[in-house]
Amino acid sequence: MNMKRTFGALLTILGIVGIIWGAYAFLMGGDGVAVGKFTAAVPFVIGLIFFFSGISLVKTTKDQT
Repeated sequence: MNMKRTFGALLTILGIVGIIWGAYAFLMGGDGVAVGKFTAAVPFVIGLIFFFSGISLVKTTKDQT
C-alpha cells in the first residue's frame, strides 16, 4: 500500500470538504456561529490548497508493485 497516494487522496477529500463548506458559508452570509461572510474565505482557500496539493501528490507518486 502506497502511503503517499493514500495521503494524497485524504488531502483531496479534505480539500473538497473545505471548498464546499467555505462556498456554502460565503453564500449564506456566514453560518452564524463561527464563520462570518468574509471569514468564510479562509476555509475556501485552505480547501483549495489541500485539494491541489492532494491532486499533485497523487499524480506524481509512482505505483509500486
